[in-house]
Amino acid sequence: MQPVLAFDVYGTLIDTQGVTEELERRLADGSRAQEFARRWREKQLEYSFRFGLMGAYVAFAECTRRALIFTDRALQTGLSDNDCDHLMTLYGELPAFDDVRPALAGLKEAGFRCVAFSNGTEEAVAGLLGRAGVSAYIDDWVSVDAIKRFKPDPAVYAYLRSRLDVRPEHTWLVSSNAFDVIGAKHAGLKSAWVRRRSDAPFDPWGIEPDMTVTDLESFSTRIMG
Repeated sequence: MQPVLAFDVYGTLIDTQGVTEELERRLADGSRAQEFARRWREKQLEYSFRFGLMGAYVAFAECTRRALIFTDRALQTGLSDNDCDHLMTLYGELPAFDDVRPALAGLKEAGFRCVAFSNGTEEAVAGLLGRAGVSAYIDDWVSVDAIKRFKPDPAVYAYLRSRLDVRPEHTWLVSSNAFDVIGAKHAGLKSAWVRRRSDAPFDPWGIEPDMTVTDLESFSTRIMG
């Protein structure tokens, strides 16, 4: 039996740093664009963790907007409301990484079931992947929004398996986010860490991914044997 492959979206299929070019235009000091994009992403994830721990779920887009406002305040970049609205719109139009389409196309041709699995709502993720030219290779979308929890809550991975009707040993979580990989392994799933930055360390939690790759094409080659 071929495993089901559940791909994280933000940071794995979709490049969250794709906002950098627009930030270079919008910020008074364009040289701070990369720092802004990085801190925005970090705060977005932090807010999802905090809302999850509080039991006060909000849609992931709300975490994204609040993180944007915080980053603007922290870096004192003086973005206007119009700037923020524009950047939020752009966040729904982020590009896919270059390796995504060829990797997913090969997996789909080989008969693998490929699923998008995200903190984002199903509507947001479907639109994002559609605009990025990726949705043709995705068999289904699974969003945490259905159970109002965020990764890496164990309930999220249990919901994934229930939604797909698949056993944990036949379910792979593929993600560039170490916390997601650790969460999946803790819940009994197989996992692959996509180490998109060569200097990225893996969290020392005593839980290791079943596979570590530098890109999705490497993953597809290895999983197809």
